[in-house]
Amino acid sequence: MQTLQYDDMSDPVADAHLRETAALFKALANPVRLAIVDALRTSPRCVHELVDVLGVAQPLVSQHLRVLRAARLLTGERRGREVVYALADHHVSHIVEDALDHAAELHVADPLASAPTDPPTTDSPTTDHPLTHPA
Repeated sequence: MQTLQYDDMSDPVADAHLRETAALFKALANPVRLAIVDALRTSPRCVHELVDVLGVAQPLVSQHLRVLRAARLLTGERRGREVVYALADHHVSHIVEDALDHAAELHVADPLASAPTDPPTTDSPTTDHPLTHPA
């Protein structure tokens, strides 16, 4: 695999790669979407299973699944009346696992530090349900 150099943003290949990588992180930049990916790390699941595991409403899960599929982070396979969702590849699992581990380490290092409170954006549905990743 070729390693790109990112010290020259005028390089169209490097710029495109950075933009694609930023889009990947943008698609993951929501607690519900992170929880969906985390739940799919163990096994593929259909929507109602994700609803049960996450404890959020079905329309919200479906909306977030659309974002993750559009970013090509998930695949969906129709089985009768249901669609079973799975991670697109092992990289997705590693990215989220490493991010969750990193956040847990930051919390352990400074448990009094509060999480950033960014205002919700129109492209990222929100919920009042607190989603956490077990340490």
